[in-house]
Amino acid sequence: MGPQHPSTHGVLKLVVRLDGETVIQVVPHLGFIHRAIEKMGENETFVQYIHLTDRMDYLSSHMNNLCVCLAIEKAMGIGVPERGEYIRVMVSELQRIQSHLLWWGCFGMDLGAVTAFLYGFKEREKITALFEELCGARLTMNFFRPGGSSADVPPGFIPRVREIIEDMKFNLHEFDTLLSKNPIIRERSYKVGCLSREKAISYGCTGPVGRASGMDFDVRKHQPYSIYDRFQFDVPVGRNGDCYDRYMVRMEEMRQSIRILEQAADSFPEGQYRSKEKPAYKVPAGSYFASVETARGMNCTYMVSDNSFKPYRIKTRSPNFSNLSALNEMAAGGKIADLVTILSTLDIIVPDIDR
Repeated sequence: MGPQHPSTHGVLKLVVRLDGETVIQVVPHLGFIHRAIEKMGENETFVQYIHLTDRMDYLSSHMNNLCVCLAIEKAMGIGVPERGEYIRVMVSELQRIQSHLLWWGCFGMDLGAVTAFLYGFKEREKITALFEELCGARLTMNFFRPGGSSADVPPGFIPRVREIIEDMKFNLHEFDTLLSKNPIIRERSYKVGCLSREKAISYGCTGPVGRASGMDFDVRKHQPYSIYDRFQFDVPVGRNGDCYDRYMVRMEEMRQSIRILEQAADSFPEGQYRSKEKPAYKVPAGSYFASVETARGMNCTYMVSDNSFKPYRIKTRSPNFSNLSALNEMAAGGKIADLVTILSTLDIIVPDIDR
């Protein structure tokens, strides 16, 4: 399958061994979009590396950028104003919803429900338009900087966020009617592509894939960064680790993001959006680490500095590689038609794997 198959979600090639319609083995072949981003990072300044990370998982670009900023701030002891922290949390949760909406539409389309794709993109567009006003981009968005963000939020930001929240509350009920309770969708996903909790841990799965298998781990809750420890939200966890659980975990995650956004909008402070910008970011010698929870799982930045303006070495741990590595475990023994469903519930973004 692939690399141009409509259900492979990017330039991914799957070599599938079959016995009739039964899958014996699936081997992902990667490298079609490799760009040596981490090596490029060694020739950029620490701040210039931020924009390279929104070319990885482009649907979690803000959150990828945030991870690099956190590592730089930790290294240089840079603080973030209260308003800047609120902006980071709200933008991250809006992007989580935006990413899950795209996944939801594609999941429906992969299983033959084209209408879901149109509904998902219609709602997603409201958040995309807000981001475009925020940073001038609609896909590889770049907004966060060490100490806050590149600009303040535009006028009317909070009322527009509240409008998106109210629309999403209504639409999630509609989405449940359209797909979640659809007997065909349930038949195609329930007890299909199961991954046990033990296997999920051994493969290093994180995010909705790991939580659907029963892993109660979310970086925002268990290793909180920014001001996530101030907000009330739950971490949805599945029981069977099948495609249906991965579907339901993402649906519930959108509801939890709405909870966070409501709390943040109610207490959104005035003040500075960024601490005083430095003329240059010379990072002290040493190694530094930061992690965030993106829409697909745990994203980590590890950087080594030799007391210069450029990283000696910089490494990103992205969630998609580990999640994809469990594909054969989920698909072997099932039918070839189920492989499309399984791949769809992994919500793979290939440029994040190849880098």
